[in-house]
Amino acid sequence: MSDQKEQWLEDLIRLTEEGEQIKTDKQAKILEAAIEIFSEKGYAATSTSEIAQKAGVAEGTIFRHYKTKKDLLLSIAGPIAIKLVAPFLVRDFAKLLDVPYQQADDFFRAIARDRIQFARKNIKLLKILFQEVPFQPELMEQIKALATNIVVSRIQKVIKHFQEQGQIVEAPPWRIIRSAASMLMGMIVFHVFLVPEFPLNEEEEIDRTIDLLMYGIAGRQNET
Repeated sequence: MSDQKEQWLEDLIRLTEEGEQIKTDKQAKILEAAIEIFSEKGYAATSTSEIAQKAGVAEGTIFRHYKTKKDLLLSIAGPIAIKLVAPFLVRDFAKLLDVPYQQADDFFRAIARDRIQFARKNIKLLKILFQEVPFQPELMEQIKALATNIVVSRIQKVIKHFQEQGQIVEAPPWRIIRSAASMLMGMIVFHVFLVPEFPLNEEEEIDRTIDLLMYGIAGRQNET
């Protein structure tokens, strides 16, 4: 395996769905090959024979470990969502949410920096999730439960805090979260996945995005 391999991939190939250590080098190679090809071509366009060839194993070896190609996908994407994404969200967001921000825009700016860095370090992981979650109900339910029970429930408290201070308009917290998530995810998807070659001053892009979130496309209104 390459010394340049992303940390998330190194973590993933050590794990089965039960969290046990992978017992054979062949199984690790199958997972590595599947991740590479799934992220490049997508699940539907990938054949098990391609995965076997890239892994340097017989196709039958794949089916000794995974009953179907979908089982192989779920063995990758399930742990990605639960064992890798969830710990990042719980641990990293906890750090962000526990910091006593004085200004709402500083809070959103910290989240933007944290998430764009995470995306850049985990491009292949996120490509697989973005590509397959809409078509895999099991993964969709995992992500929805993760977002609702962990992320939204914690951020709501922060939104209410800034609303009490008059820094954020009175609106249901879920609406504020939806608007912020849409803008921040849009920025990340655009720059990290769609046009990574686009010239970017990351700090400036984050600042401008937060300005749009806080003040809208009409800009700040002069007091009369």
